[in-house]
Amino acid sequence: MRAYDRLIKYTSYPAASDSTSASCPSTPEQLAFARALVEEMLSLGIKDAQVDENGYVYGTIEANIPNWQGPVIGFIAHMDVVRDVPYENIKPRLVEAYDGGEILLNAEQNIVLSPAEFPFIKDYVGKDLVVTDGTTLLGADNRAGIAEILTMAEILLSDDSIKHGTIKIAFTPDEEIGRGADRFDVEHFGADFAYTVDGGAFGEVEYETFNAATARITIKGRNIHPGTAKNKMRNASLIAMEFDSLLPQVERPEHTEGYEGFFHLIAMQGGVEEAGLTYIIRDHDAELFQARKERVERTARWLNENYGQGTVQVELVDSYSNMHEQIKPHWHLIDIAYEAVREVGGEPHSKPVRGGTDGARLSFMGLPCPNLGTGSHNHHSKLEFACVQAMDDCVAALVKIAEKYGQRGRVG
Repeated sequence: MRAYDRLIKYTSYPAASDSTSASCPSTPEQLAFARALVEEMLSLGIKDAQVDENGYVYGTIEANIPNWQGPVIGFIAHMDVVRDVPYENIKPRLVEAYDGGEILLNAEQNIVLSPAEFPFIKDYVGKDLVVTDGTTLLGADNRAGIAEILTMAEILLSDDSIKHGTIKIAFTPDEEIGRGADRFDVEHFGADFAYTVDGGAFGEVEYETFNAATARITIKGRNIHPGTAKNKMRNASLIAMEFDSLLPQVERPEHTEGYEGFFHLIAMQGGVEEAGLTYIIRDHDAELFQARKERVERTARWLNENYGQGTVQVELVDSYSNMHEQIKPHWHLIDIAYEAVREVGGEPHSKPVRGGTDGARLSFMGLPCPNLGTGSHNHHSKLEFACVQAMDDCVAALVKIAEKYGQRGRVG
């Protein structure tokens, strides 16, 4: 089975994560998908495939080199999709031999995937694309990664001429709500190094992420009848608006790229008596990241001086750190990935991840873990798509990586 066939099959599982749930996994649909993946892994010959009580799937492809001893490499992807885009009743279809023009996804609603908006689509002229009907996401983030890992597994388990060492596989829940590594059992997983397969274009090899934090701002106001409010009312919602205005407007996601960090307001609620703001704060540079957090605290102090102590309260929680410092001592991970991509006809490239991956946190948990592309684009969008041939190339690169780490071992 080719990777894109698996991706299409996986679209039938509406396994979105839910940040309002305290359980792990956060939704029962993820557990149902995990169990289905375990059944598939067992059918491929991964004899120890299992899902634990938290919804994490683990399995091993045993070395096929007699008495092999060497570094154990792992491959990881996440099972959940985002909830804030329609994710149920996905209707995938194949666009064969894309001609370079607009792709009509939905005639009734006039939804098109256009190279005018996404010029990089023209890179796939002549290729086959998996798309939706434009009313839901596709779920290639990160089902494309799962499909590629299991297609790699099928190839390795069915072709003994491809020599490799011990390989570990894991699929995680709740990555999209920032909990993907929370209960990942690194010791049980048993790999020395790993790759997440959770990127975009084929050939991506990513080893830099943001430093990340969440800021929750609570504003206390004072309500009083508006007819007698002069010099008495303190409107919490207006103070919240003032707080946001004091952060630099040009340092928002919609105005930044590359290594530029940002303040991103993701939620707000309020009335006169109380209001709340939630931001995610991101920067690749550790010093600039710290300065951003201090900017938030300094803004709160200034407003408290104007409106009274205790008016604005700030809770800052760090989410993850830039994994570059954990990858740098193990640069063979990047060199081998680059070699593998080149050997299957691709051009490896790296860019800073403007987000985070399970690999960022796992790298700080003792499992150095850069990220690889999946041949898919427009994640978290109704215009999401994946390229069939690019997915095949990603699988071929994974097989090469497995071979290369087999060659790094020794026969005991």
